[in-house]
Amino acid sequence: MHHEKGRSDCMKQIGENGDPKAFLIEISWTETYPQTPPILSMNAFFNNTISSAVKQSILAKLQEAVEANLGTAMTYTLFEYAKDNKEQFMENHNPVNSATSISNIISIETPNTAPSSKKKDKKEQLSKAQKRKLADKTDHKGELPRGWNWVDVVKHLSKTGSKDDE
Repeated sequence: MHHEKGRSDCMKQIGENGDPKAFLIEISWTETYPQTPPILSMNAFFNNTISSAVKQSILAKLQEAVEANLGTAMTYTLFEYAKDNKEQFMENHNPVNSATSISNIISIETPNTAPSSKKKDKKEQLSKAQKRKLADKTDHKGELPRGWNWVDVVKHLSKTGSKDDE
């Protein structure tokens, strides 16, 4: 990859859109890159919720990676490094206007005091005939079938008869 003379800039967003820990890195290569380190910046407007202290620490960590990779084309390496360390980079970042939700911290544990519904109370024994009668009324689950108390429209109409029948 040959860079023309002069500086070329590259901006890269680390983190997905909507990720509160996402940030933008701007890299400017000098004419002598990769022998000389690129210039890293986090001045993008995108980063305006990130405190300067956090930006400084991210840039310092990236700078270490730059020095470790000096002499090689390192842009991809830097972006990968930033991606891999995004959580760590941003650990001190408190996004502006966003409250830490307490619900994440307190996981509500329901105590195991609810009586287990496994033990069913023994029902009085019914005779087969009684059981059959019950099963006819219900749909064998002990629930009345849907609509059991609806008026049967057809029967109802046949009793009242419609005017046209006369």
